Amino acid sequence: MFNGRHFDRSIILLCVRWYLAYNLSLRDLEEMMAERGIHVDHSTVHRWVVHFAPLLLERFNRRKRPVTGKWHVDETYVRVRGRWMYLYRAVDSVGDTVEFFLSENRDLPAAKRFIRKALKRHGRPDRIVIDGSQTNREAIIACDGESRLRDQSRRPLKPIRIRQSQYLNNRIEQDHRRIKRRIRSMLGFKSITHAASILSGIEMVQMMRKRQARYAHNPAPSLVEQFGILAA
Repeated sequence: MFNGRHFDRSIILLCVRWYLAYNLSLRDLEEMMAERGIHVDHSTVHRWVVHFAPLLLERFNRRKRPVTGKWHVDETYVRVRGRWMYLYRAVDSVGDTVEFFLSENRDLPAAKRFIRKALKRHGRPDRIVIDGSQTNREAIIACDGESRLRDQSRRPLKPIRIRQSQYLNNRIEQDHRRIKRRIRSMLGFKSITHAASILSGIEMVQMMRKRQARYAHNPAPSLVEQFGILAA
């Protein structure tokens, strides 16, 4: 993963972890590294985050624990290139992150792409809670139908139960705040590609804090230990 890099792996991981986990700007990290005698430009740190965050998430997902059969689905807003885009997210009944997906549009095709991504990774839940969004309801019904048609088990599958209630979705609304708290200090993203990469890292850090991955020799590793394991 780090072959051919000018800087040592430990320095790269430190900068990537600090940027994704804490409310630090790129220039904050440049200054903090300089205080330690390490001269790295803030744009270099940005390139590291964009490049390594998706790779680390891919390795994290291989260790990710199963989620429960009840999901809460909602979307929140993210500013990219000066305009609002949509971050679709789902958490389960204990607050663990199920899946996320960044989209330029808030429409039926985007909602379907998100639901398909979640079903492909985690299988079919028993129930999904949403707010009053009719688009999300239609997406769940359509993707559930596709899933049952593709099923090869030869056993009848019950449709996913959909519960629409603005007040029952507080769990994911609270979870949005953790992500947006970190995004707020970034003052927006310059491109949707960079936004997707950086958000994947932010979501990964939140899943690390929720202990959503299995590590054979350490049941409760710290953030630094988890980054080290994934980068090994």
